[in-house]
Amino acid sequence: MGEIRIIPESELILVNDRVYHLNLHPEQVAETIIVVGDPDRVPMVSAHFDKIDFQVGSRELVTHTGWIGSKRLSVISSGMGTDNVELLMTELDALFNVDLTTRTVKKDLTKLEIIRIGTSGCLQADIPLDALLVSKAALGLDTLMHFYKWTPDQLSDEVTTRVQEELRLSYEPYFAEASQSLLAQFSDKVWEGVTITCPGFYAPQGRAVRLQPRIGDMLDTLATTTTPLGRFTNFEMETAGYYAMGRLLGHEMLSLNALIANRGTKEFSETPAKAVDHLIQTVLGVIA
Repeated sequence: MGEIRIIPESELILVNDRVYHLNLHPEQVAETIIVVGDPDRVPMVSAHFDKIDFQVGSRELVTHTGWIGSKRLSVISSGMGTDNVELLMTELDALFNVDLTTRTVKKDLTKLEIIRIGTSGCLQADIPLDALLVSKAALGLDTLMHFYKWTPDQLSDEVTTRVQEELRLSYEPYFAEASQSLLAQFSDKVWEGVTITCPGFYAPQGRAVRLQPRIGDMLDTLATTTTPLGRFTNFEMETAGYYAMGRLLGHEMLSLNALIANRGTKEFSETPAKAVDHLIQTVLGVIA
């Protein structure tokens, strides 16, 4: 057997026995977790709880843990972007799978169920505004997985190589799939698609305000690009990071979006809050 590694204080920071950024003790988090980007969306979810046991906040990272009937749930905000996703997923995993006293990885690991509720812009004109969509897989246009030992499979290679060539990128994207067990619970209730995760909101998603994107034909190119799992349907900023980190850490991960903008028809929802509430109730109706 190899030597047991003790995780240094500088690599997993604890303050008063809480993980540094989330500001949480292990007992304050459920094994089923809903993640949202916007901290103001946390109470929108926990308003449906029958009872709330913990409410903890740290910067943009807000956690409510409680119950719906006999089901214990947490809802946590991540902020925007895969950099925040990496932070949240690493510290969530540490709460369950690292002994915070001895700073060693536990022998028996806990598999979490993590479901992202978000908003997104849609690429395809035939998908209606305010539709709900579950991501079967996601393409990461960010570089997060270049810093981990990420091993793509043949399907991933096929997708990422083609996108790299078509967008003339200087780096290779990554491609990660949803949890099949969680996906099966939603596939007959919402639209399905393949999501593109971008490292920004404007030029990385083909938007122009004063600055023009370098890849001027990005939307048209990706809208007509197909993958073995179907066409690209929507843009956002987190899903691929969640799916890749979930795979590496061994957790069940699923991402759903309310499609509040349609880039094909150039429309924006008149009732985005209503679409988000519909998504929250749909998710809670399945998992709770």
